[in-house]
Amino acid sequence: MPTLSNAAPVPILQALKAGCSACSLHQLCLPMGLDESDMVRLDQIIGRRRRIKRDQTLYRMDDSFDMLYAIRLGHFKTYQVNSNGSQQITGFQMAGELLGMDAIGASRHQCEAVALEDSEVCEIPFSQLEELFQDMPALLRQFHRIMSKEISREQGVMLTLNSMSAQQKLAAFLVNLSSRYATRGYSATRFQLRMTREEIGNYLGLAVESVSRLLSTLKKNGIVEVNHRELELLDLPALRAIALGAAPCS
Repeated sequence: MPTLSNAAPVPILQALKAGCSACSLHQLCLPMGLDESDMVRLDQIIGRRRRIKRDQTLYRMDDSFDMLYAIRLGHFKTYQVNSNGSQQITGFQMAGELLGMDAIGASRHQCEAVALEDSEVCEIPFSQLEELFQDMPALLRQFHRIMSKEISREQGVMLTLNSMSAQQKLAAFLVNLSSRYATRGYSATRFQLRMTREEIGNYLGLAVESVSRLLSTLKKNGIVEVNHRELELLDLPALRAIALGAAPCS
């Protein structure tokens, strides 16, 4: 993803502000598969890039829905607040993914989205996006693909929580992160966990002590190397085998 210095020439700034066509994530986000003219039309409805500080809320449960948010930089978590006031994390999102699709049906957000680090999103007014769908079938197909992928991801999480052992859950979580980082051009085996162990445990339905113990076991068996939040997957095939239940880690 491009970075800007204060000394960047005005023409370069203008080019980078052009939007989707200049974004290194456009092959992951809504513009995927669009031709140049369609991408220009999509650029025209994107209201602004919005910076979200670490721990700042992007939207809350029951907020009215009018925007989708394409994550340009950073990481987020989404969660629901239970009747007793406790949080249940429903997902971790990273650059190239959309936030806000939970609200399309009810016109109100069904969860809260909070930045795990300083982040940046592109605001996409949904009413204007719907108007583009009528003239741009490629954009509508891409949106359906994204929604289908999100539904499949949520169903996969439900199966993970319901049918896997604790070590399978954690292994599957790490393999999933590895795959998503690789798709974005980053290392599949070395990355920093943006979420805490408490947040990982909340998401997977595990106690934080279980997460720490399982990471220690993976480290002892030479499968991962852990240094605070820095993680290296030393044996990705073994980790995949654990996730599939084919090779329990003792």
